[in-house]
Amino acid sequence: MDFAIQLGWIEFDRLRDLSQTAEELGYRTIYFPDHLLAEGPERQAMGLPSFDPMMQAAVVASVTSRIRIGHLVLCNLFRHPAVTARSLATLDQMSGGRMVAGLGSGWTETEFRMTGIQFPEIGPRLRMLDEALTCIRGLWGAEPFSHDGEFYHFRDADLTPRPIQSKPPFVLGGGGKGLLRVAAKHADAVNIVSDTGRAGYIALANAIKLTDDTYRQKVSFLRAEAERAGRDGTAIRISGMLFTAQLTESRAAAGAVVEGIASMFGVPPAAILGSPLFLIGTPDDCITELRRRQRDWGLSEVVLSGAGAPDLVERFGREILPHI
Repeated sequence: MDFAIQLGWIEFDRLRDLSQTAEELGYRTIYFPDHLLAEGPERQAMGLPSFDPMMQAAVVASVTSRIRIGHLVLCNLFRHPAVTARSLATLDQMSGGRMVAGLGSGWTETEFRMTGIQFPEIGPRLRMLDEALTCIRGLWGAEPFSHDGEFYHFRDADLTPRPIQSKPPFVLGGGGKGLLRVAAKHADAVNIVSDTGRAGYIALANAIKLTDDTYRQKVSFLRAEAERAGRDGTAIRISGMLFTAQLTESRAAAGAVVEGIASMFGVPPAAILGSPLFLIGTPDDCITELRRRQRDWGLSEVVLSGAGAPDLVERFGREILPHI
């Protein structure tokens, strides 16, 4: 199993330090979110700066040498595929072939409403993402690329630089069936989260519906769709984001944390313990639970939300990573 951290809303001095620490501890990837507004659950404004994720990735590439660098995930609606292809190829060049291409359809309605950027319904957004992925891969090919699609049009496009990697990995993020169908065609890895694309925000009532059972159903659906698309579904890596991870000194302390979160969501504590969004417990219990998720879900990557919890990144790196 690989471990990654997502670093958003973080000042650049701390970004440099934390990325170097993550590399030293053995994390495989650093990801950045892509939002014009930092928005929490139920459309709550977080009041944090939304830095350019391409600039953040470039900073990390300049101060590290091994860790991979990507995005969870770039919003397809913010950039034309030609711009995305150029930026990611540039990142691959400057990082020595460490770029991970993470893309999504876009979902935070507030940032579109406040900027006037077009925000189509979920169906067109997914078709745009599907077509954009085809175009980006085509632009990275050895030959000039032509395409006449529903949304994008290219004629003998010959863009340089191209990535150092012969086939950079695509990571898609989401949880709805439409997104999973697109991922089944294109993705090398999928970060499965609760479905937000149709609602346009993180609804707590919807997030808690991502359970042990529904997560496994999404994985099975993804792999079945990949087989229908002529791909090996088992080759697609499954990634999971931990929105809350906490290592405790005792099971009693873990129980108190779980009860508090369960009360906030209005569910029994067992629902929190089994939720893919949470990992709370002693180091030994967390190791056991991660091994179970690896076995039962096919989970191959765990992503910590690390910007606000550098101590957790370090403790997780020392007490969990060596044992999974």
